[in-house]
Amino acid sequence: MKQLSNNQLKVIAMIAMTLDHVGAYLLPQVTWLRIIGRLAFPIYAFMIAEGCRHTRSMERYFGSLAVMAAVCQIVYFVAMDSLYMCIMVTFSLSVGLIWLQQNAEKQNTLFSRILAFAGFLTAFFLCEILPKLLPHTDYCVDYGFIGVLVPVVIYGAKDKASRIVSCLLALVCLAAFSDKLQWWSLLAVIPLLFYNGQRGKWNMKWFFYLFYPTHLLVIHGISLL
Repeated sequence: MKQLSNNQLKVIAMIAMTLDHVGAYLLPQVTWLRIIGRLAFPIYAFMIAEGCRHTRSMERYFGSLAVMAAVCQIVYFVAMDSLYMCIMVTFSLSVGLIWLQQNAEKQNTLFSRILAFAGFLTAFFLCEILPKLLPHTDYCVDYGFIGVLVPVVIYGAKDKASRIVSCLLALVCLAAFSDKLQWWSLLAVIPLLFYNGQRGKWNMKWFFYLFYPTHLLVIHGISLL
């Protein structure tokens, strides 16, 4: 198998995610669609960590994710009357924590460390405590606090081999606290082993960002029909 670029891996994740959502919203009886869909989150999480490692500006990276998260939540709320916090919110929290962690390491001050710790506490509150305070709604953060930590754990590893191992261990922890289908996510490590560390020929960032809310709207529209 040839080496895979960042873009190629994201296309694999995009296809898996689309099949997963087709299975979730249109064909819930077709289990294999959900199984294939388990590949999406680990690949995206790995690429989020890579994005944090290679971006020229964490501020812009966090800002673009946060804007897309806000757009997606508007789609969820208007189209589906839902408070469910989508994966873009999860990854925005991940990037925010990595950013705070970077600042703490660079500044090496008590304030920066307290700020980073406060960021982790805030993410934990949003993912694990707030859903319990809103029991009569569907509010929750996709993949929960452990899901938020997956890119953070991968980012903390120093080389490709240790990042793969960190990803695998984080996925085991996530699967242990999720439904049994989540164990299939460990198979995502296979394509990640062929990651070549390169972005690819084209800058497809906004295509990947815009595809997420667009495909949700299309699937929701089909479900209404």
